[in-house]
Amino acid sequence: MAVTFNHTIIASKDRDASARFFRELLELSEAPSWGPFTNIQLSDGVLLQFAEPPVEIQMQHYAFLVDDELFDRAYRRLCEGGVEHWADPQMRRPGQINNEHGGRGVYFKDPAGHAIELITRPYL
Repeated sequence: MAVTFNHTIIASKDRDASARFFRELLELSEAPSWGPFTNIQLSDGVLLQFAEPPVEIQMQHYAFLVDDELFDRAYRRLCEGGVEHWADPQMRRPGQINNEHGGRGVYFKDPAGHAIELITRPYL
């Protein structure tokens, strides 16, 4: 069997709000949830499990590869929702996107404060 990525747990202040944020932004369907997890599933089958840990949440970085059309719709939703965003991970170019690696990219924070990146072309 080849190695594939199956799931990850994303720490959240409000697991339902975080899952809803990603579902709406990335146009994903609801997935069955259980126990302490609110789940969403990406189109390749990867499961994102949102949970509320009893500790302070440390910022993590999550990058999503999306097609140009979804990038346009997601970026429009970020702007319409007043979500602060940047063209760079250092957050020095606010309110912009980048055109690096032959595509486009944008950085922003999710409801739990994680650094999120949307890109339209893979780096490699």
